[in-house]
Amino acid sequence: MTGTQRPQIAILDFGSQYTRLIARRVREAGAYCEIHPPGIPAGELALHHPIGIILSGGPDSVYGSAVPRVDPEILRLGLPVLGICYGMHLLTQSLGGKVESVGDREYGATTIQLLGKSDLFQGLGPTESVWMSHGDESRSLPEGFVGIARTPTCPFAAMANEEKRIYGIQFHPEVSHTPHGNALLRNFLFRICRCDGTWRTDAILEECLASIRDRVGSERVLCALSGGVDSAVTALMVERAIGDRLTCLFVDTGLLRKDESAEVSHAFSSSFRGELRIRQEQSRFFQALRGVTEPEEKRRIIGRLFIEIFEEEADRLEGIPFLAQGTLYPDRIESFSVAGPSKTIKTQHKVGGLPEPMSLKLVEPRRNL
Repeated sequence: MTGTQRPQIAILDFGSQYTRLIARRVREAGAYCEIHPPGIPAGELALHHPIGIILSGGPDSVYGSAVPRVDPEILRLGLPVLGICYGMHLLTQSLGGKVESVGDREYGATTIQLLGKSDLFQGLGPTESVWMSHGDESRSLPEGFVGIARTPTCPFAAMANEEKRIYGIQFHPEVSHTPHGNALLRNFLFRICRCDGTWRTDAILEECLASIRDRVGSERVLCALSGGVDSAVTALMVERAIGDRLTCLFVDTGLLRKDESAEVSHAFSSSFRGELRIRQEQSRFFQALRGVTEPEEKRRIIGRLFIEIFEEEADRLEGIPFLAQGTLYPDRIESFSVAGPSKTIKTQHKVGGLPEPMSLKLVEPRRNL
């Protein structure tokens, strides 16, 4: 496995539904970042040229069994580390401190009092409004760490080992409910990690196009086009990447808005150069869903039928091996975390509802973008 050559902030995903928001904040600040699985070995992570590491939050307790943990060697790489919520607990436990349950879960806005001086809080006021969402706390700190913020009920709302540039915060700076959270993250990125701030988010498009070309090679792609923003953007991107080797397929399930099939066909013809094929499959979906009332089962049925139809169409078109379908990241987050162990909210048929096995291979730009 070869890593990205560009220096990056590596975000380890421990299952927080905010992990993608952390990445967004980092990228908006002008720093390149990638999201990695929680258990990535230190040697593998080093191939990605990290200049700083963020440990995300997560739904578990670090003292539980079979919970995600960080490779201890990562904390010995000499890189700056910021642990957020569960990430702070991991740092505390991994480095010799103690984490315990607080009893009643704390959820909502609170005010922290800053203690002493820290590069992480440079430019912030003596008190700050922050957003808490936790059921555990660091009760005793590892050797070499000091508390740098507290609340009336949380004596270690933030901790630091300034010499080793390792920090933990109990609250969530990535959410808008922490008004100066972006300032804290920028301190970590630019004062502590020394990012140069020159990366721009529009570079993601070229990264994705290159990844699609690398994944598909000289093969053809069948794209699931629904008419929504996510699938339309996917079709445009794949078309830009591979040209006329793309064919789009619209499946009329009978569960659509009135005249939606005709509207999608008209919009497609004015925006795309490629071929659009339409399948009328109303009776097939109605029959499969008849009598089914459980929502998760409906989503699984819909996902299975979609794939069956796409595979049939790929065979008709002489064995197209790849399927492209767009989805928004909230769909992924609700169904499962791409890189970590977040809990299912509801299965989206395009993501968690995909059947196994599938004869079609998915066109997926690098997930850790």
